[in-house]
Formats: sequence, C-alpha cells, structure tokens
Amino acid sequence: MPNSLEPIARWYSALMNFPDSTPEAQGISSSAVLEMLNALEEQNLEIHGFMLLRHGFKVAEGAWSPFSLERPHALYSVSKSFTSSAVGLAVAEGLLSISDTVLQHFPEHAPLEPSPHLAAMTVRDLLTMTTGHAVDMTTPLWENNEQPWAKTFLEQPVQYAPGTHFVYNSAATHMLAALLERLSGQPLLEYLRPRLLDPMGIVGASWATNDEGTALGGWGLSLPLEGLARLGQLYLQGGVWEGRQILPPGWAEEATRKQVDNWPSFGSDWEQGYGYQFWRCQHGAYRADGALGQFIIVMPRQGAVLTFNSALYDMQAVLDQVWTHLLPALGDAPLEPNPSALEELRQKCQHLLVPVVQGQITSLLAARVTGQNYRFEPNEVGFESLCLDTLEGRVRLEIRDTAGDFTLEAGLGAWLEGETGFGTPNHQNPSQVAVCAAWTGEDTLELHINHLGRVGTQMLCLQFMDGEMLLERATKNILFAPTPLILHATLEGE
Repeated sequence: MPNSLEPIARWYSALMNFPDSTPEAQGISSSAVLEMLNALEEQNLEIHGFMLLRHGFKVAEGAWSPFSLERPHALYSVSKSFTSSAVGLAVAEGLLSISDTVLQHFPEHAPLEPSPHLAAMTVRDLLTMTTGHAVDMTTPLWENNEQPWAKTFLEQPVQYAPGTHFVYNSAATHMLAALLERLSGQPLLEYLRPRLLDPMGIVGASWATNDEGTALGGWGLSLPLEGLARLGQLYLQGGVWEGRQILPPGWAEEATRKQVDNWPSFGSDWEQGYGYQFWRCQHGAYRADGALGQFIIVMPRQGAVLTFNSALYDMQAVLDQVWTHLLPALGDAPLEPNPSALEELRQKCQHLLVPVVQGQITSLLAARVTGQNYRFEPNEVGFESLCLDTLEGRVRLEIRDTAGDFTLEAGLGAWLEGETGFGTPNHQNPSQVAVCAAWTGEDTLELHINHLGRVGTQMLCLQFMDGEMLLERATKNILFAPTPLILHATLEGE
C-alpha cells in the first residue's frame, strides 16, 4: 500500500534540495572532479551515478545513461547503515539498549541449552559484526526458509566469544531488523519514514522482505541516489538536519568511529576498522558501502560527501580514484572561478553513458534471418522458440518459453528503455530494462540487458548459421548470476 505521506515528502524534498554551487566556490577544482570521472571510465569501472557535496552544497552530479539519478537503485549493503540508524532511533526511544542480549528479545527461538557464547551475544555485537560466528550466517537463513530466520540464526554454532572476532555477517543485520520490527510493531521502512526519511525528504524507498514479511535489513533497500547523499550529510552534521536533531546526540559519532578491528591486510580501505554498520576508510573518512560499488563516502575533515551507484566488482578501485584525484583537491578556501574547466565538467556530467555494444547496426545476414522462427532443443531454462524482428533502429526478440511469450527490444547502437518479463519468474512483475544491441560479426548479434532497478548486465549472443542458431547467455557484474549457458536451435521446417 502506498505511503500516504509520500506526496508530502516529495513536496518537502523539492523544498530541501541541496543548494547548487560551483566546485571552485567550495574550494575544489572542477578539473579534479573531471579527472576522477575520466579515471573511473579509463579503469572500465561501470558507474551509474554520482553526487558530490561540499559544505552542504551540491557541486557536481551525473548519471550514466540509461541510468538516472531519480530512479531507485539497488543498494545492497548500504542498507545496513539505514538499519543502524534505525537502531539509534530505537535506543533513543527506550525500545532497547545496545547492551541487551539477543536472546532476551527472542526467547521463543532460543535453543533449549544456549551455549555461553550465544547467551553473551548482545545488540552491540550485531552492530559491530562481532557475533562470534566463524563465517557469515546468511546462507543458513536462506537454506532453512521453512522456519523463522531468527530461530535459524540462534541455532548456529558461535565459535568465539562475542565482541572478540570480526566476521562480516549480513545475517546479524537481519537480526537487528527483526528485533526493530518486533519491538516497534511496524515494518522497518514504516518505522523509519516519520523518524528519518520524511523529515529529510528521502523518497522512493522500498525494502525487500523475506517470506515472513520481515525486512532483510542487511540488504534489499532501494533508493534514488540523492537519498544516499542526504544520509551521508546527516552523519557529517552529527545527526542534525535543517537544525533538527534527527539522530540521537552522539549516535553519528559512535556509529562511524572505529569500534572493532576488521580485516588486517585484506585491502587498504577494508582494514581501517568497523563501526556500527559503517566502515572506516583511509584519510580519516568513513563510508557505507554495498556490493558492486554502492557508496556513501563521508570525509569529515574536508566537509565532503560523495555517493556512487555502480555495477563493478573492484570496489577498492573506485576508492583509489577518489583518494588520488578528488581528496587532494579539497582545499580550505574558495578558488578563483574557472569557467572553461567548469563548462568542461558540466558537459561531461550531461553526456555520461554506460558503453553500448560495439559493432554494426546491421549485417548482410540480418534480412535473411528476420522473421524466421527457430526452435530450441529441450533445455534447462525452458526456452522453446525465438524469432528475430529487425525494425527501424532496433531489433525485437520474440521468445516463447514454458511460461508463455515475452518480447525483448534493443536499440541498435543505443540504449532502448522498455519493459519485459525476461529474467523474471513466470514473466510476473515485468521489470524496467534498457537494452542495446549490435552485429559484432556478419552472423552474430549481441544484446546487453540492464534491469534498471537492479545491478549488472545480462548478455545474449545469437550466432546464426545455415538453418541453425546458437544462443549464448552470459553476465557481467551480477551477484548470484545465472549460470552461463549455450542453447542450440534449428530453423522451423528444416
């Protein structure tokens, strides 16, 4: 059911947009921001959007087409920092204390004889990822979906004394979400709306749940990029927004300081310590981050917030470009205006593009295979037939599988937005996609498919031969990606 406050929140959000400024007016060289953007692209790092704030002013932003700043984007583990914020609010309201034991809030799910380590586990241990588990407990939750996740979590062996051993554990964050929903009597997102989201004008939020209807907590939140920037600015300001203390006094500082050691020698920005669902960074910074390059990077010494949505595996590479190009350019005083550099940056931000498939928009073979129906051999994904239709500036695949018919349209040499059931169970709840295609050879058509609310690219490669076709499916920058496969089809009537 839509939130009745959403229209009011949107109106309030419009009033509260970050004031615009130039980089130079806030002590940053436009050229340095441009160098960072160019370096990210030269490293082949697929960024979908960014926003840079300095001293509370928005100095640069942009989205790589076909993505946009307004569309909600999957955040993965950035969700954890919103869950942490909810814990801080609940503590201030007296719903719980971080020194509470986990078992006292889930007595019906406790083992008959809890181990001493389990009995000692506290809310603080959930927050700091020091539950005492040897590995992340998320997989057991999915594998035991027939019973409450809290029960499964509490059944797992706790090998170390809580508070002494860091293991990144998304299941621990889910337990925080389950605890908050239990104590507040509300879904986590509804608990956050009047306390955090609506006062700050954060709109467009959705949070995936498990089969019990409990927010996943450690992942599953989707938001437009500006919502991330607002949370980062809130923490930079000590929990204060527009003169109002949103987070309880001291929570922002406690949540973002080093509470525990994490992964020595794991990687530069993954060995700086961990707070309450926030990571410490080099250079006195801290961040919320999520898989495949979702970031809220807060630089307190410089008064700056930088956010990214992305689709990439090498997250350290993004941070390296920030420290190399942007951080040294954050000066203490305004710079002289530089109209030419500013215009170059603005032009860059207005023409950002996720690379399209490289190739030709047609081939000599295209006319011969257009309108032909190809039947697949029996296969694991249930594809039965495919027909290619070549249109002005685009191609359309008409595919039948065991669930029915669906279409997939792609721009030739350009992204084409649309809706499709491709990649959704039984074609239910068709998703918004952007698809591009090109002939990478005389007999080969390649399509790249981006589900715009999710992260990562599915790739289909169709190779046509005399009376036959091979369809190859692969993926790029997708978590839990479907298995690559090659399907064989023959021309109907052959």
